[in-house]
Amino acid sequence: MATFKKQYGQHFLRDSRYLHCIFNAANLTPESSVFEIGGGDGFLTRAILGFDIKRLWVFEIDEEWATELKKIQDDRLTVFLDNILDVDFSRFEKDKPWTLLANLPYNITFPILHMLQKNRHFLNEGVIMIQEEVAQKILATHGRGYGYVALFFQRYFDWKLLDKVPPAAFYPPPKVFSRLLYFKPKVDIVAIPQEEKFWKFIKVCFKQPRRTLSNNLRGTQYLEYFNEETRALRAQQLNMQDLLDLWSKIIA
Repeated sequence: MATFKKQYGQHFLRDSRYLHCIFNAANLTPESSVFEIGGGDGFLTRAILGFDIKRLWVFEIDEEWATELKKIQDDRLTVFLDNILDVDFSRFEKDKPWTLLANLPYNITFPILHMLQKNRHFLNEGVIMIQEEVAQKILATHGRGYGYVALFFQRYFDWKLLDKVPPAAFYPPPKVFSRLLYFKPKVDIVAIPQEEKFWKFIKVCFKQPRRTLSNNLRGTQYLEYFNEETRALRAQQLNMQDLLDLWSKIIA
């Protein structure tokens, strides 16, 4: 049997109650193309294959666990010994749209989320397991935790909080609570002018969220575009449209 490796953040789900939550949220059909990131010992993999789907691709970075997964006898299953962050998503083109069902490795959650954002045109929907704290940051709309992460990922995806999952649901148990999240890519998103620069601007605005824009933007070229009233605001007081309005003044 394969061994657990800390460097890959391996915590395998063991409580089948949370499988029901995953499958109640996902809309699997006989035409569904599904992929999983970090299949591990196949607990979720086997559950997915219990549904009438077209195909399941599992990406596993650990050679030992990939070998275990390949022992599952099912013509719909393909196991890739790959780091998902190195995968060329053009391979997903032929069989899109895809549904992602995954217990994400906590140590690379944000790199994976950014990868999904860049390749969202391949996606139909997904259900992911991530740290509770990270889930709350993604869905925040104000107050503590609200910032770049929430603004960025809410811009491109619709999200829904599902079950909160205790450490005891995993082996080995993590030190934190987890959360199942449903997501679906938004369609017809209006492009932001000079978008890459806009997100850099947002990061600067929220550098220290409780401080004013005047403090966070000091030493940058942005301050000259704002009056005293605006400079006295804190970034956490502003919603996405407010920030887009500020950006329009900068690039006008």
